[in-house]
Amino acid sequence: MNKETLFREMSHALVEFEVQKVAELAENALKQNIPAYETITEGLIPGMNEVSKLYEEEEYFLPEVLMCSDAFNAGLDVVNPYLDKSSLEKPIKMVIGVVEGDTHDIGKNLVRILAGASGFEVHDLGRDVPLDRFIDKAEELDCDMICMSTLMTTTMDGMKTVIDRLIERNIRSKYKVLIGGGPISQTFCDKIGADLYANDASSAVRKAKDLMGRA
Repeated sequence: MNKETLFREMSHALVEFEVQKVAELAENALKQNIPAYETITEGLIPGMNEVSKLYEEEEYFLPEVLMCSDAFNAGLDVVNPYLDKSSLEKPIKMVIGVVEGDTHDIGKNLVRILAGASGFEVHDLGRDVPLDRFIDKAEELDCDMICMSTLMTTTMDGMKTVIDRLIERNIRSKYKVLIGGGPISQTFCDKIGADLYANDASSAVRKAKDLMGRA
């Protein structure tokens, strides 16, 4: 099959969580001497973008997203050894976690999955994350973004504390701060001085890419 058909079938197989077929099509792309980077950007990522859209439209939910992510990773595993790293843009690096006092992490996990599938380098701090750890890990890893979530009104102010501590350490300008979760709103985002608010995983990734100039 020609390259365009192969990429179209790869994207479709990913959306249908056909793990083995995605891997086989990735192998086929290598046999046709299609650059690994092109297979990722024209076959795998468009499929994951469609998954994000289906999730946003509530046609797919967490189990479907996870299965599609498995298919994405199966294709990525095939082509990654052949990837010319010099041809890639420096990835956007982010730390992500649920703020201290909260253990609800489904939304955070979805952002992690979709961001990773969209080319972000994601460092997941988990849940109930001590506030200083967001900053310390971002500094250690030389990240571009700090992403925080919570589903509890009682822990919302932790997000402001992180921003205040960035200011105190004179490093606020180094990071874009993204926040989200059930009780969070654009009004709260503006009030605490965060850079970005998103109300679901797919829009979080889309807005983060826009903010970093990678639309």
